[in-house]
Amino acid sequence: MKIFILLVLLIIFLYSENNFISISKINIKLEKVPKSLQGYKIVHLSDFHNKSFLNYGNRVAEKVKALNPDIIVFTGDLIDSRRYKEEVSLDFMKELVKIAPVYYVNGNHEIRSGKFSTLEQGLKEIGVNTLRNRSESISKNGEEVYIMGIDDPLYKPLEETLEGAIKNLQHSSFKILLAHRPEYISEYSSYNVDLIFSGHAHGGQVRLPFIGGLAAPGQGVFPKYTNGKYEIDNTTMVVSRGLGNSVFPQRLFNRPQIIEVTLLSK
Repeated sequence: MKIFILLVLLIIFLYSENNFISISKINIKLEKVPKSLQGYKIVHLSDFHNKSFLNYGNRVAEKVKALNPDIIVFTGDLIDSRRYKEEVSLDFMKELVKIAPVYYVNGNHEIRSGKFSTLEQGLKEIGVNTLRNRSESISKNGEEVYIMGIDDPLYKPLEETLEGAIKNLQHSSFKILLAHRPEYISEYSSYNVDLIFSGHAHGGQVRLPFIGGLAAPGQGVFPKYTNGKYEIDNTTMVVSRGLGNSVFPQRLFNRPQIIEVTLLSK
């Protein structure tokens, strides 16, 4: 009987680790944040991997809606190349665009799938702002900031994508970059980007106290950039633990994550 109870408790624990969504709130204080964006809320999502278990996408969207964001950013791996379910991912994004403007960049799974062109077309048709090595401006009360996005390096060399996204932008303007892979923070920072949103690391998949994540793609074991806020020079990066799983199906001490970032001026 005890073994049965322990087994049930273990199943409940593993289920909750994979499916109970956490919300992290981060304040970003930067000198270049325009006064008009004081208190501006950005919800950051990443690595959905077309997860469809028990209307998962709708549950995520409901939590995002309750946060009442000004914009939503999604930093890649909307689908999973191993079990490609485009319709699931598009249905999820349809719910998000009802809440706030959505800005999206691709990840390695979109490129690896070989089907990104049809996914991209579907995203555009439902109103998602797909940022492929380009920028868009966000204006409020006469002040302007830029939000930029780059393709995953599987598609184009990193330097080429950064040049394409950042060229012709005013140097003094506040710049937000969406880039799937956090391990290139030094390269991003060299282009005078103020705020970066990234994913890809899945929080290190398994997180341990005082250690953090155990492994992440592109960073190997004991990865440096897996969750939360990092700073280098004059650049701040926010890394999402993501919403879904891919190769390894189970998270431990690392629940799926929605991040709410509030911009504040120093």
